[in-house]
Amino acid sequence: MLDTNQNNIQKRIRGRVLLNNVLKVLFFTSTTVGLIFLALLLYRVLTQGIGYLNGNFISNFPAPYPEEAGIFAGLIGSIMLIGIVAPVAIVIGVGTAIFLEEYAYKNRWTKFIQVNIQNLAGVPSIVYGLLGLTFFVYMLRFGYTLIAGGLTMALLVLPVIVVAAQEAIRSVPADIKEASYGMGASKWQTIRRVVLPAALPGILTGTILALSRAIGETAPLIIVGAATAIYTIPDSLLSKYTVMPIQIFNWTGRPQEEWQFVAAAGIIVLLIVLLLMNAIAVFIRNKF
Repeated sequence: MLDTNQNNIQKRIRGRVLLNNVLKVLFFTSTTVGLIFLALLLYRVLTQGIGYLNGNFISNFPAPYPEEAGIFAGLIGSIMLIGIVAPVAIVIGVGTAIFLEEYAYKNRWTKFIQVNIQNLAGVPSIVYGLLGLTFFVYMLRFGYTLIAGGLTMALLVLPVIVVAAQEAIRSVPADIKEASYGMGASKWQTIRRVVLPAALPGILTGTILALSRAIGETAPLIIVGAATAIYTIPDSLLSKYTVMPIQIFNWTGRPQEEWQFVAAAGIIVLLIVLLLMNAIAVFIRNKF
């Protein structure tokens, strides 16, 4: 009887080891395939676009000829767009997460709200473009302006920031909060001085991922009126604007082969901006 039990145990151990090895190979293969395609994409973009990437390309406005075209208008427009998206989405998103985690009663209504926020994080971006067109462009009469595009993109990334901030706040140990209460701190003092500093790395990680999505989106901005080419930079929130993805999209649609190289140079600039954003987020996260 004892030998039979030992044999069964040995069989289970061998089966689990075999399953572990199979899954390890599967996960390694999946990672390798993803890295290979990423490397091929980067190689293609760099080889095509590096010859067009220079100071004139950064400082020039769109032009009818590939050798004179530049991405300056799109670069400034993207920076100004993120300047609207970031404060609006972060303030509302983190505030919503704090309310749901620290103040709202845990009942069916709260659970219903949280489930719908998570569902909104997966809604296609084109739906947010239609919402922005209806609400900001027509109802509030902002027109096809920078403020309408910024608020539309803020709606797009808001659910992602709320979910990330909730997870970060939820991960703060309850013992730390209880110790703060025991020292006589109020609820808001505990949230401001204990919970938020401890949750800041997670909040920043989710926020920077959301903003990275915003700076690379095209479909919602096409709907809310981002121009394919403008020859001035926005001077107010009610100005016409363009962004880098719109310009890149416009260049890739042209038949001449040289425009594909110009688009590749624009992609390199966009990747550099994304890497800078992530580097800043990592620096702030490590600092705190």
